[in-house]
Amino acid sequence: MRWQWVPLLGGTLLLSGCVITTGTGPTEYESRSFERQGAQQLQLELHMGAGDLRVGSGTSKLMQTYFTYNVAQWKPEIRDSRTGNLASIVISQPEGMSSPQNMKYEWDVRLAQDVPLDLTAHFGAGDAHLDLGSLDLRSVTVHMGVGELQMDLRGSPRQDYNVEVHGGVGEATIYLPTDAGVYADAHGGIGEISVRGLHQVGGHYENDAYDTAKVKVHVNVNGGIGQITLIGD
Repeated sequence: MRWQWVPLLGGTLLLSGCVITTGTGPTEYESRSFERQGAQQLQLELHMGAGDLRVGSGTSKLMQTYFTYNVAQWKPEIRDSRTGNLASIVISQPEGMSSPQNMKYEWDVRLAQDVPLDLTAHFGAGDAHLDLGSLDLRSVTVHMGVGELQMDLRGSPRQDYNVEVHGGVGEATIYLPTDAGVYADAHGGIGEISVRGLHQVGGHYENDAYDTAKVKVHVNVNGGIGQITLIGD
């Protein structure tokens, strides 16, 4: 699903400063790999204003990225710092430019399965597909603006972790692991909450394995306007 929410994004940028009108050009493809260099933990921040974001596994390196864009000024900005065994990487879409018609902007981020990960993602308008179940998650935080989020946590977690999703306008679908205990809070603003494979306990939801599971996943979803779907089977 693709969303056309250019006026809202432009208005958001206008509030933060001068907006530069730009146009599309030839489609550019760029990739970058990040070596482990002794890293035993990764803190990754993604800041995308508008476009399609994909995150998953599929590399033996610490991280491999593939970028596709047809607005030259939107070449992603990357900061990579290392402190001891900790790697901190921030990828950002440059700010201060409006979204032209027929823009193409895609990030494909692939991560090592065996490096503990703290992931924070901000995306303003578009689609985000986060296939995270095979990763060694420590925490996941997502701030979505306008669009659609699909997050797949199905897998066999190695440790407890927390998931925070702050929704804007659109849809959020989260597939939950069945090999771990799941505790989920879901609160919608204006919209619907659909839950499958979990049972309600007071004001939250749990799966059948929660009481006895050695590994537990806590999910907190706060929606804005739209649909929240939690799938636990």
